[in-house]
Amino acid sequence: MNSNNLSTEHVASKEQNGPGVPDQPGKSWGAELWDWVKTIVIAFVIMMLLNLFVFNLSMVKGQSMQPTLVERDRLFVNKIVYDFGTPSRSDVIVLRDPSEGVEKKDFLVKRIVGLPGDTVEVRDHHLFVNGEQQAETYTDTEVQDPDFGPITLEADHYFVMGDNRHEGKSKDSRVFGSVTSSEIVGRAEFIFWPFSEIKKL
Repeated sequence: MNSNNLSTEHVASKEQNGPGVPDQPGKSWGAELWDWVKTIVIAFVIMMLLNLFVFNLSMVKGQSMQPTLVERDRLFVNKIVYDFGTPSRSDVIVLRDPSEGVEKKDFLVKRIVGLPGDTVEVRDHHLFVNGEQQAETYTDTEVQDPDFGPITLEADHYFVMGDNRHEGKSKDSRVFGSVTSSEIVGRAEFIFWPFSEIKKL
């Protein structure tokens, strides 16, 4: 009984394939390679588009944001967040350097400390916004640079400073003035490298 069943199954299988029909050959190595190349190119194009319009991976250069950010920290920058809202106080942002001269850089990383309509002033080694001294828990020292302001911000103007308040360590709105939303590239969301320093900003 069992032998007949096995024989019948074998014959049926052969009949399904049809007489004289060879097994389907696998893809050639050239076709396999082309599939891989297409996949890699598509993934690269998608990443380039995302990097151009949605997010950016940036590396910190310089000391102006210490102790929050240090040299060579890698940041994930959200480039569309301000398409759906406006910048907020204490946001860490990447902006195009509005300054001129030989020390001009392509981009800067700073913190927003003043919003449109605010009056910003540095006095007696402290930051004041609208006459109130700010509790800046992200710094490790009081402001060591000379007093600044007061200055009242116009519509769509933001006052940015580096977290490093040691003298001469941050080129920011005290040097190049307030910045507009058009100069802001995006908001730095978190440090993603080194792994030991991963944290939300």
